[in-house]
Order: sequence, then structure tokens, then C-alpha cells
Amino acid sequence: MSAPKSLLKYDDSVVVNANTTEKSQKIRSASSQQPQKEKSGPIKESNQQILNTIFPPRQWLEGDKLWMQQVSSAASTKEDVIQLAELLDKKLQRRRAKRRGICPIRREIYAQCFDELIRQETVNCPERGLLLACVRDELQMNVAAHKILYEDSLAFGTRETLIAEQGKADLEKRISDLEEKNDELKKQLAEQLSKYEATEIKAIEIQQLEERRHSEDVHALERSIQQLKDQMTQIGTIMD
Repeated sequence: MSAPKSLLKYDDSVVVNANTTEKSQKIRSASSQQPQKEKSGPIKESNQQILNTIFPPRQWLEGDKLWMQQVSSAASTKEDVIQLAELLDKKLQRRRAKRRGICPIRREIYAQCFDELIRQETVNCPERGLLLACVRDELQMNVAAHKILYEDSLAFGTRETLIAEQGKADLEKRISDLEEKNDELKKQLAEQLSKYEATEIKAIEIQQLEERRHSEDVHALERSIQQLKDQMTQIGTIMD
């Protein structure tokens, strides 16, 4: 397995053997320390040591051999900068990076380009390179913080959505239960109305029957009275 290609310029890879192990350990020890700015006086470290501090050497295993690459300390020319711009465009096209919006691929490639520019400035002016590295690290921390905020807000939104969905399910179940209860009450109301109508019809029939009976009784009494009147008239005529 070889080291991944990057816009950041590296020296040729070397095998880390017994003679270079101690040197590699020193490089790794130096790379683990954060770069610091001195208040006064020249920077004592060499350009390569400063570069190793800003860009720790990368190592990888290939078979049973441990390979290492350090960032190049070679100075860059105007042609190198032009070539870097061309490589940037080609790499963006080859990896199909998005031109707009959030794109991790585009951000990664531009980060490599920025690292190469820091390397070039560090070779020319170590102090400016260290300052640019501080700016880079600050930008990366800001991006990481925004990423954490985004992930937290996304998780919060997901939780709120799940809670809302659960609440929606509960409301839908309650609505369904109320609709079933409403249908049952409507059914009971229809039954009671049907019974009421049947009772009312029966009451009307009974009332009509009673009225007919009463009318018949009245007619019967009227006939009886008339008969009595007729009999009294006959009796009176006989007596005269």
C-alpha cells in the first residue's frame, strides 16, 4: 500500500530501517508538539523541522517494510504555483467535486492546496508559515465546531420529529377512538329515536282509540237522553 496522492508536495518515500528509526522517532516527537511563536529572536529550528512540525511525516506499511515521507523543503517558483493551480482544477474535475454548496471532496482538495501554499511560504519565511498554520488550524476547529453543532441540531431535530410522530400517532388513535365512540352514540341515538317514534305512534293510536270510544260514549248518551226525552213527551201527551 502506497501513500495517498496529495497536492501537498512530499519528498521521495524512504524505508525506515535501524539507522533511521531514531531519527523517525525524533521527527514524530517533534510533530506531536504544537507550533509556538517566539516573542523575539530568530527561530532555531531548521526549515525541515518546522515543516515536520506543521505537517507530520506520513508513514505506512507495505509488506513488512515501514515507509516514510516527509514534506518537501524545496523552494517553489512561479511555475510551481501555476502548476499547482492546474492540478487543483484537474483534481476537482477528476473527483467530480461540487462547484457550490457543501462538498466534503471540494473542501478536502482545497485544504490540500492550502497546505501546499503553507509549505511554500514556510520554506521562504518560517514565521509566516507558522502563522498560516495557526490560521489553518483555527479554521479547521471552526469547521469541526460547526459540524458538531450541525450534527447536534440534526439529532435534536430527529428526536423532536420522532416525538412529534409519536404524539401524532397518539392523537390519531385518540381521534379514531372518539370517532368510534361517536358512531356508537349515533347508533344508540338512532335506536332511541326509533323507539321514541314507535312509542309516539302507539300513544297516538291509543289516543285516537280513546277519542273514538269517548265519541261513541257521547253519542250513546245523547241517544239515551233523546230517547228519555221522547218517552217523557209521550207520557206527557198521554196524561193530557
